Amino acid sequence: MADNTQGIKVWDRFVRVFHWTLAACVLGNYFVLEDGEGPHRWAGYLAAALVLSRVVWGFVGSRHARFADFFPTPRRLRAHWQDMRQGRLDAHAGHNPLGALMMLWLMALVLSLGVSGYLLGTDAFWGDDGMQELHEALANILIGSVGLHVLAALVMSRLGGVNLVKAMVTGVKPMPPDGGEQAMPEPEFETRK
Repeated sequence: MADNTQGIKVWDRFVRVFHWTLAACVLGNYFVLEDGEGPHRWAGYLAAALVLSRVVWGFVGSRHARFADFFPTPRRLRAHWQDMRQGRLDAHAGHNPLGALMMLWLMALVLSLGVSGYLLGTDAFWGDDGMQELHEALANILIGSVGLHVLAALVMSRLGGVNLVKAMVTGVKPMPPDGGEQAMPEPEFETRK
């Protein structure tokens, strides 16, 4: 039986290094590094810096790294929901709109953790129980969200027949020869002629 799929370059090196380095920072900070110690703080600062650099890359990076390619507008979310209902689970070369929502949510949590962690080291919030509880709650929400992200990637890989984890390592994603990505709605925020 012939393989009817072709691989396309989806995630550039920057996106892949960002993804796995951020994953290492988050998991290391939650499960390995001692809270409040130097390595924990520096891993948190690195995570926040990675997210900020990813935001910049979302405007100047390669096609599938740009927010314009995957930003989860209401129109794109509706179209993706319809695709899923009709059994087209992987019509997007890059992030699908639900994956994009998760990505933005995770990045917002990492930045919030970076800010709250930084504030805990300032005179104004040193020993502040409320800020400490907020930081811990954000960390727990982040880990829960990471678990959901991993579960969704595995389920969508299984249902869609595309190994998304492997694609995030290699940068190449198998796509049908007709290129399912053509069905994606155009970004709503681009200038119309």
